[in-house]
Amino acid sequence: MENFEGHNHSEEPEGTSGVYKSAIGWGIVSLVIVFVLLSNNRTPEIAAAGMGLKLLATITGLIGGITGAMLGDAIRRFARPDMMFTSGGFGALLKTKLFWMIGPQSIGVFLGTALGAGLVL
Repeated sequence: MENFEGHNHSEEPEGTSGVYKSAIGWGIVSLVIVFVLLSNNRTPEIAAAGMGLKLLATITGLIGGITGAMLGDAIRRFARPDMMFTSGGFGALLKTKLFWMIGPQSIGVFLGTALGAGLVL
């Protein structure tokens, strides 16, 4: 943000990178997924689990989700094509671009969260 002298000062420290911001964002998504998975599952094993075990499942699901999202982002950066050609017109191009923007990370965060919470319960 510019101050009155015309200098451009940001509110963030110099060492903060986009990886930390994306990890926080995917962590929030992972937290939402783990709460949905644990609250909507009515199996006897989950219903009989105590609060401590559910808290441990939430923590491991959160860690697994962030790890899965970061691995998905690494796969996306490695495998993303330079050019995208579609035969379906503008709609197909939008789907393809949207997939390569958030698809691998979304798959990674869901699988990591489900695997992390499922290993505990």
